[in-house]
Amino acid sequence: MAKRKTSAKKVKKLKDSWANKEAHKLAHYAFFSGIIIAIITGLFKNWYAGIFVTSYQANMFLGSTLIVLGFIVGLFNLKTQETTPFLIACIALMMAGIVNFGAILNFDAINIGAMLRNVMSNIVVFVVPAALIVSMKTIWKLASD
Repeated sequence: MAKRKTSAKKVKKLKDSWANKEAHKLAHYAFFSGIIIAIITGLFKNWYAGIFVTSYQANMFLGSTLIVLGFIVGLFNLKTQETTPFLIACIALMMAGIVNFGAILNFDAINIGAMLRNVMSNIVVFVVPAALIVSMKTIWKLASD
């Protein structure tokens, strides 16, 4: 039997495609983790703040986590054809984050407006670094063409 020889270019191409798939998976996990963390911590802000010594420490930890996850999403997730829809969705989310949720009707001890405001604030903190990275990548690509 004759052995098949694979060229160095084919091997490099296979390694590169595997690395891209793994980075894309990492970004998907970072995206879903960031969204879930943003929603849960927004809904239960009073609960998780009690874990830390101060609410300042809780907010610093949460903000840092969401920012790092947002940078991972921005670096590894998007293909070229996905950049425009992603940036438009980011703008929509950021604009939704400035809405006055305090006007929403509250039920007894549940402050729905504050919960929605916390969720949207967390999502904006998560999305802004991703939007920054994607927009910089888009500007770089446009400038290099």
